[in-house]
Amino acid sequence: MSLLVVGLSHRSAPVSVLERAALSADAQIKLLQDTVAAEPAAEAAVLATCNRIELYADVDKFHAGVAELSTLLAQHSGVGLEELTPYLYVHYEDRAVHHFFSVACGLDSMVVGEGQILGQIKDALATAQELHTAGRLLNDLFQQALRVGKRAHSETGIDRAGQSLVTFGLEQLSSGAQADAWLKGKRALVIGAGSMSSLAAATLARAGVAELVVANRTFDRAERLAALLAEQYGQRPAEPDDVDVLARAVPMESVPDELTRADVVVSCTGATGLVLTADLVAEAVEGRTGAPAVERAAGSDSGSGSGSVRSGLPPTSVGSEDGCPLDLSAAHGSAVQGSAVQGASGFSVMGEAAVAGMDAATLEQHAAWVDNGTVDRREGRRTPEIDTEAVAALAAAAATLGRVPERRRPEPVAEVPRPLPVLSLLDLAMPRDIDAAVHRLLGVRLVDIESLAEASADAPMAADVDQVRRIVSDEVAAFDAAQRAAHITPTVVALRAMAADVVASEIARLDGRLPGLDDKQRGEITQTVRRVVDKLLHAPTVRVKQLAAEPGGAGYADALRTLFDLDAETVAAVSRADDDSRDHNSAALGGLDFGRENFDSNNFESAENRGRA
Repeated sequence: MSLLVVGLSHRSAPVSVLERAALSADAQIKLLQDTVAAEPAAEAAVLATCNRIELYADVDKFHAGVAELSTLLAQHSGVGLEELTPYLYVHYEDRAVHHFFSVACGLDSMVVGEGQILGQIKDALATAQELHTAGRLLNDLFQQALRVGKRAHSETGIDRAGQSLVTFGLEQLSSGAQADAWLKGKRALVIGAGSMSSLAAATLARAGVAELVVANRTFDRAERLAALLAEQYGQRPAEPDDVDVLARAVPMESVPDELTRADVVVSCTGATGLVLTADLVAEAVEGRTGAPAVERAAGSDSGSGSGSVRSGLPPTSVGSEDGCPLDLSAAHGSAVQGSAVQGASGFSVMGEAAVAGMDAATLEQHAAWVDNGTVDRREGRRTPEIDTEAVAALAAAAATLGRVPERRRPEPVAEVPRPLPVLSLLDLAMPRDIDAAVHRLLGVRLVDIESLAEASADAPMAADVDQVRRIVSDEVAAFDAAQRAAHITPTVVALRAMAADVVASEIARLDGRLPGLDDKQRGEITQTVRRVVDKLLHAPTVRVKQLAAEPGGAGYADALRTLFDLDAETVAAVSRADDDSRDHNSAALGGLDFGRENFDSNNFESAENRGRA
């Protein structure tokens, strides 16, 4: 059997696909049950977060496993297989272990180094254990991944490489300001009472918000979270760094009213539909400002069109056509008129539009007039020498091309200051809780998973990331060695069980041949035979463990079974018993402990010493 993972994440799929493929708790349970019921898989576990959906399985066939797991993911997510397939990734054996350890360390997270993934891995393992879909391989894998993740956070500064998704989102809302300073004194509303919402509430409380309201469909959970926040962060003796948070719980029906009071809203629920619609947010803005919510104009963050800002711009004409040898109005008519700004007379001796289309001879005549004439120029414009050079360049272009192409400089557009948001929304749910259309409302700022993904793509990587990668590589090698060694353990246990049977048989035969032996004599003979067997098996079993842990060592188990003619069913029975009870893995046969403990050289010596006693 081999480890296989099939999944999709924020790195492989757009947020719109992740949102549609999100699995509810019930869907995850059904997916696990259907996976272990399928032929290729013996074990299964699901890791489903707002950024990824991954199905882990112990399979006996790679291609059949990939096909089956992909089909099951599509069925239970509700996204068609043809649509889902381009976004799926597959990892197998060593690469699957490396991927999972990287995930556990936060290297594959949207915000590098965030530690929330460890709690999500722990929950995924607990669910698989409760449903009995996790066997020896996945139990070992998930428990080792948790240890690797904790090691990465304790031995490196990976926490400095990134923040939690909550902190990162709040910093995006604050537009680059320090989140704590920006949040201090604001009123906050948290919708949801799960792990992510609880983390958001604690983050807001530590930042010093003036009021924290928790809303949840199950009111009891909202009350418990609010009480915990009040206990930890509220109503304490005033000290310089203390916060004084008023935390309270409200039912979901009160959210519209709370929106009119809140400055910051964080939402992360398990709802399948929208929790905050655009209309509901618009009503909240109207309740805050006393005026109807206004949508920004299309293509403009400021909400103002471009026509209103052009009227105040200065005219582009900078001179007079008095004395010009050319009859521009006759020669170019509408072309020249079209180049002049409304309300300005004449043409621009500096503008290319005034000479567009002239042939070379006419342009040289115009250049001579510009060079010798006196032109009334406005302050801050180019000098006559610069103008002459520009016109000469145009003449050279005209001589080459036959005419001067018309090129206009873009007119500056006056920026209208954007009003500060009166309501800041952070949507951490997948699928989303807040209608994306609210970003069009003036006075509203929305940050969601999609915008966080775009922002985090440019986030700097800390130097500690390289150290964590080395830890992952070392741990993958250690895990693979342990798995290869564990693979041979049932064979060794079966070998020692067979040896115990031989010892018991020979002692029984000796009793028949020497019935006059007393108990002391019989005991001495029995211990001697057992010591002989122990010594004979010690070196080969210890050595085979070392060889099996090396790459390509899987064949040593087969060689051991062949050399000692071990029954395959006996080996399989030992393996099944080991899976059923990981903590009771020894077999006391014939008075000797031939279990997993004897697989270690120290235990062999202990058995020998006990024999001498």
